[in-house]
Amino acid sequence: MKQWHLDSWRNMPALQQPEYADPMHLQQVEKTLAGMPPLVFAGEVQALRRELAEATHGRAFLLQGGDCAESFLEFSAGTIKDTFKVLMQMAVVLTFGASLPVIKVGRLAGQFAKPRTSAMETQNGVSLPIYRGDIINGTDFNETSRTPDPERMMKAYHQASSTLNLLRAFAQGGLASLEQVHAWNLDFIASSPNAARYGHLADRIDESLNFMRACGISSEHSKVLSEIAFYTSHEALLLPYEQALTRKDSLTNDWYDCSGHMLWIGDRTRQINGAHIEFVRGIENPIGLKAGPTLPPDDLLRLIDVINPHNKAGRLSIIVRMGADKIEESLPPLIRAVKKEGHNVLWSCDPMHGNTFKTSTGYKTREVSRILSEVKRFFAIHQAENTYAGGVHFEMTGQNVTECLGGSKVVTEATLGNRYHTHCDPRLNADQALELAFLIAEALKDCRKLHKLG
Repeated sequence: MKQWHLDSWRNMPALQQPEYADPMHLQQVEKTLAGMPPLVFAGEVQALRRELAEATHGRAFLLQGGDCAESFLEFSAGTIKDTFKVLMQMAVVLTFGASLPVIKVGRLAGQFAKPRTSAMETQNGVSLPIYRGDIINGTDFNETSRTPDPERMMKAYHQASSTLNLLRAFAQGGLASLEQVHAWNLDFIASSPNAARYGHLADRIDESLNFMRACGISSEHSKVLSEIAFYTSHEALLLPYEQALTRKDSLTNDWYDCSGHMLWIGDRTRQINGAHIEFVRGIENPIGLKAGPTLPPDDLLRLIDVINPHNKAGRLSIIVRMGADKIEESLPPLIRAVKKEGHNVLWSCDPMHGNTFKTSTGYKTREVSRILSEVKRFFAIHQAENTYAGGVHFEMTGQNVTECLGGSKVVTEATLGNRYHTHCDPRLNADQALELAFLIAEALKDCRKLHKLG
């Protein structure tokens, strides 16, 4: 392939990019962003790659989740804290249930852009640009709101910076301590069967901590009990933003996209000769590649060769998003092709995007039963192929929303509109996310027995 440069992607077809009315304004914003401090650092990215390498070989598990698209309007410390709490709950369920280290990666501090099926939206005979995420334009259906504005990249940068400050404080300032395991519960799920099940697990952890404390081991003496590594991720969709925040590491001379620790390429922008693949092949961040049912095995192998030519474990995750009805047909050929070539990749399951549909009342939603079904089938397929199911990738929130149908505290079509707050895709609420965590923990136990890892 041709030599990579920071802006070599600009010579390639770039899909899903907004059309800015003033190119000079865009260039000014890019220049300003390029002079701003990095949001994450090379050492943190390198640490995540080492952890993901362990998950690639079945010695850890990737838990990646968060908002479908972060919002400027709904940005608050409380919202971030609640999402962090749910991820911590899920992580402790997986760690305790499967006796496996869990890598915690949030869809946070950068998930502001969304790919869309159509470029335009029409209402009452009026057509305007589609909403592409707060980093690009607004949700209100008027010309001013829907016109792409480069200044939104600056607002996204500052919100991401504030979010990262909070996340680092939560991860290292006491909230992540195992001694807070009961405090992670959210009030609105208190009456749920999943909350009761989690409470029982938390009691067992408390008993273990009390024993350790009696032996002289506590969070005061061990950072392992009181601090965690928490990483951020987002889709590398808006390429001017990603390029502006890419820096050369002074120690290694390698390039890192310092907008987030991990980036992924979506199913709509994974063209091998496209701008998005060209951009990520030159940076050292861990890369996720979404794999839908239309991805042929030969195309996947070519993409792997481009993104991870040196076959380094921890570099590439294949994020499978097939849909519950298609995964059994579409996933095995991909696994077999990758396994035959000896590629080191982490297989992760996105059970959200392939199971989206609209109700008769017009709400975009997902059924929890189908989400759970795809996860079960993902693990079963890997067991049958004697490969590792290395992670899960999902859209969730700590808010008390009713956006996905079903769950133990059942959300019905009649109640879907009660707290339907998403700007793009429907998210699991905390109770539904916990239900998913318990299912994954059981599946991981079975996998570890199969591979004799525990």
